[in-house]
Amino acid sequence: MAQPPLLQLSDISLTFGGAPVFDALSLVVQPGDRVALVGRNGSGKSTLMKVMAGLVEPDRGDRVVPPGAGVGYMEQDPDLSGFETLGDFAAATLDPSEAYRIEAASEGLKFDPAKPVAAASGGERRRAALARLMAEDPDLMLLDEPTNHLDIEAIGWLERELKATRKAFVLISHDRRFLSELTRATLWIDRGAVRRQEQGFAHFEAWRDKVWDEEDQQRHKMDRKIKAEARWAVEGISARRKRNQGRVRALRDLRAERANMTRRQGTAAMDLASGPTSGKRVIEAEGLSKRYDQKTICSDFSLRVLRGDRIAFVGPNGVGKTTLIKMLTGEVAPDSGTVTLGTNLVPAIFDQARARLDENATLWENLTGDPEMRVSGKADQVLVRGEPKHVVAYLKDFLFDERQARAPVRSLSGGEKARLLLARIMAAESNLLVLDEPTNDLDVETLDLLQDLLGEYDGTVLLISHDRDFLDRVATATVAMEGDGRATVFPGGWSDYQSQRQPAAAPAEPRKTQKPGAASAGKRKGGATSGLSFTERHRLEELPSVIERLEAELAKLNALLTDPDLYDREPVKFRKATEALSEREAKLAAAEEEWLALEEKAGAS
Repeated sequence: MAQPPLLQLSDISLTFGGAPVFDALSLVVQPGDRVALVGRNGSGKSTLMKVMAGLVEPDRGDRVVPPGAGVGYMEQDPDLSGFETLGDFAAATLDPSEAYRIEAASEGLKFDPAKPVAAASGGERRRAALARLMAEDPDLMLLDEPTNHLDIEAIGWLERELKATRKAFVLISHDRRFLSELTRATLWIDRGAVRRQEQGFAHFEAWRDKVWDEEDQQRHKMDRKIKAEARWAVEGISARRKRNQGRVRALRDLRAERANMTRRQGTAAMDLASGPTSGKRVIEAEGLSKRYDQKTICSDFSLRVLRGDRIAFVGPNGVGKTTLIKMLTGEVAPDSGTVTLGTNLVPAIFDQARARLDENATLWENLTGDPEMRVSGKADQVLVRGEPKHVVAYLKDFLFDERQARAPVRSLSGGEKARLLLARIMAAESNLLVLDEPTNDLDVETLDLLQDLLGEYDGTVLLISHDRDFLDRVATATVAMEGDGRATVFPGGWSDYQSQRQPAAAPAEPRKTQKPGAASAGKRKGGATSGLSFTERHRLEELPSVIERLEAELAKLNALLTDPDLYDREPVKFRKATEALSEREAKLAAAEEEWLALEEKAGAS
């Protein structure tokens, strides 16, 4: 006998004093479902999840949960008031005999149950809330951005726990790999409607593009039909006025239907402008060591960063990734060692805490109040890459509407705050980007655009992220910080690092770090790369990932240019794509020739 659904929403409508968030929405979650809930930032994902949890009452419709079924919800900003410690909050709903579950979860999620709530960070509070939900083990788990503030190891633990459970869950997450590994169905919120596909997130983008292509074809057919009917109305109605009023009314209905078609939101018009070209050597760090009390950040760490490098820094939370980057950029002094910065550097910084945003000021004030963006004598304009632009027009480029311009930053979602900070960074020219957790809260489309922009950026990027897919797509080298002062450089992104790292051995003295390429060069001792200089060895190891990235970009551009209507529909986009195609082809040919020359030189040695 079939089991009843764990949750059923029927004919749900919800407004918040304006346009409806949802109208006539219905969905069902069955036992054992593993569902990705996706959609643009601001589309209503968190609101829908709160309706599913019973925390938001809709204006109309029914929420049905069968008797005895448990629904648990982990929100982004949990309320821990009334609890002394994180452990007290996490174990509040458990029988004392089940307290061991909190200990197990705290080890996997890396938080201290004894820590006072008053002293806990936002990330620690979220981890305690996640531990509480995992320990409760309800029939249906609703998880809103559970991977935010988790390092890669903790994300791996959560991924294994969710893979092992037989309970149903619905996930909101920006982490592509996390969603792809765990989900078997997808709920997609798009312009107030919810669609469902019985395939996991790995198939989402192909499904989305197919839906959008079908919409475009339908819109195009309707436009042609309206055009033909309008021509008939002008040319043929006068002779048959009485007999053809029905056709006139049909034309009017067609036009009304076309006007009521909800256009999908475009992608953010983000752009990165490189400033003056920096020197070829951006950062030269030799023998860096740093300690805070009993904690060693790094020991005898050396790194050379060349113009155009994309260096990712990975490791557990609290290991010192941000501190190491601040040493490399000269913001924090090392205890020993030297850092030499290259010439003509113009940095731009995206900080994890969004500290560069004034939460109580409006979006308008955050842009016009920035000294680097202020236009003298113009309170309604900002300087965008050297050109004045109206502040509302610039905010619209980043998908904010005119009403939000005067709203305080604290009213924004996490993804919207990230977009606003990107707007500030991208208004100025730069040649060194420092990105500390830029992927948190961003939707899939904005992540795709950011990734493409970083691929085209002529400057240098230092990046901290726990998003494995994003690291693989962007990074050309990875600095793995493993604690106790150990920091090792590996060529490539996260997957490359995982394939190259040695299995954990018995405790030993900290390994001395190496510059990019030194590890593989040392293994070959007089072998294939012994005749190359250090810079050439590094370049030889870097080139395969460069070539792979260029080939992927060419495939995307070629796919875009196969659209026969692109030139007529978006001539500027067509021109830019054509120019980018020629540029990438030239870069790919040059990279392949350079790789071949270095291989021949290494072989000759």
